[in-house]
Amino acid sequence: MILENIKQVQNNIKAACEKAGRNPQEVTLIAVSKTKPYTDIEKALPSGILDFGENKVQELCDKYEILPDNIRWHMIGHLQRNKVKYLVGKVAMIHSVDSIRLAEQIEKEFGKASEIANILVEVNMAQEESKFGVTAQQTEEIIREISKFPHIRIKGLMTIAPYTDDPETNRVYFRNMKKISVDIKGKNIDNVSMDVLSMGMTGDYQVAVEEGATMVRVGTGIFGERNYNK
Repeated sequence: MILENIKQVQNNIKAACEKAGRNPQEVTLIAVSKTKPYTDIEKALPSGILDFGENKVQELCDKYEILPDNIRWHMIGHLQRNKVKYLVGKVAMIHSVDSIRLAEQIEKEFGKASEIANILVEVNMAQEESKFGVTAQQTEEIIREISKFPHIRIKGLMTIAPYTDDPETNRVYFRNMKKISVDIKGKNIDNVSMDVLSMGMTGDYQVAVEEGATMVRVGTGIFGERNYNK
């Protein structure tokens, strides 16, 4: 079932790319395995997917120890500063950098190990109270500050759009994210590449791809509904 779901998601991404005149190779599918057992990830591996997303540091670390070391782990959930040290040497990318204080901690911990942290700055495009992230207006200023840290590479931006039954309502947020990304890229800030736009989840990833997402984070659409009562 998991492999069939992945195939379906990949086909949907391909269709969205065709509609937008994009190359499907530009889009990385991140299978969001949070709350799911490591055995579900093992079932997904024959698909060729190697990018997996986790929301909690402990869960990421536990799975990291068990699963093959060629998996690229993405920290996509809110990250507390006291947990940063556990991610050093384990993550391909941190998607959820939402403050300079968090970036300082990442610089400190990755610097100790002489490692480079690839990060995305999280933008709260819809300005939802319940979500983390900087405002669209703060984005450039925060990127300029973080870009000074020698052990951090800013690879782009991430957003979590509102939960909705109609993905079209999120198109405006994805479109505006793309504009911010292009605008910042055009300023050629040292240490900032803006090649990654992480946006779109199970309910709206096709619209996100049409609007320029280069990474989509799909969990339920691959692994099925989550049980948070465990």
